[in-house]
Amino acid sequence: MGAKKEWLACCGLYCGVCAVLIADRDDNEKFKQKLLGVYGLSSTDQVRCKGCRSDDRFILCEACPIRACCDEKGIEGCHQCDDWPCEYIEGFGYPVGKKVMMRAIPTWREHGTEKWVEMEEERYHCPECGYVLFRGARRCRGCGIDVDVD
Repeated sequence: MGAKKEWLACCGLYCGVCAVLIADRDDNEKFKQKLLGVYGLSSTDQVRCKGCRSDDRFILCEACPIRACCDEKGIEGCHQCDDWPCEYIEGFGYPVGKKVMMRAIPTWREHGTEKWVEMEEERYHCPECGYVLFRGARRCRGCGIDVDVD
């Protein structure tokens, strides 16, 4: 698919595999309903996003201190920061997100943006049947097996 600039979240949580972006992109009301509880939201209208670097960000990502820090430093993302990992990463409120950041940032640094995106997109497929997954998925909707690709 290639690297869409608006999907390159500073923190390393590649937006192309984000449940919110996927639910919004696919206009999947059932998926949006499931995400309400995950994020403590009250309406599926809040489950919308076009990417971290777009003008239409997820409500919980709008005031992201990690993106603000990178913008202030004039860098594309944490992969370019000498202070990583910092208190923003250490204090990130979603354990799966922190786990992915700790894996993704060194990979992004080592391989560069294009290869990192390719690797993230390849990672989020069911190892059994190849069904496309999203970050945080615990069960494949294609074949039903338990998955942990984060």
